[in-house]
Amino acid sequence: MTTTTEYKHIVLNDDQIPIIEGTTLKVIEIIMAKTAYGWSPEEIHFQHPYLTMSQIHAALAYYWEHKAELDADIQQRENYVKTMQKNTPETPFVKRLKSQGML
Repeated sequence: MTTTTEYKHIVLNDDQIPIIEGTTLKVIEIIMAKTAYGWSPEEIHFQHPYLTMSQIHAALAYYWEHKAELDADIQQRENYVKTMQKNTPETPFVKRLKSQGML
C-alpha cells in the first residue's frame, strides 16, 4: 500500500520511503546518483529511460522540499556501509589481489 504525496509522481511506500510512483525507485537513489555522478535531469533520464522527465523533476522537487530529512537518511546509509565494511573480514579474493599487488 502506498500513500500519495502532494507531488504528482511521488508516493510513500509501506515503510514511508518516497518512491517514484509505478516503480520501486526511491527518490533518494535519484539524488545519490545526481550527487555522485553530477548527472543532470537529462542524464538521469538517459540512465533510467523508463522514467519520464516529469517523474525526475518531481523527485528533485521532493528532495529540495525535504532536504534535511533525506540528507539525514543518506548519511545514515553511508554510516551503515562504513560500519559493515569495517566489521566484514576480507574475502579470500581480496587477500589474493592484495598479495599480488593488484589492490
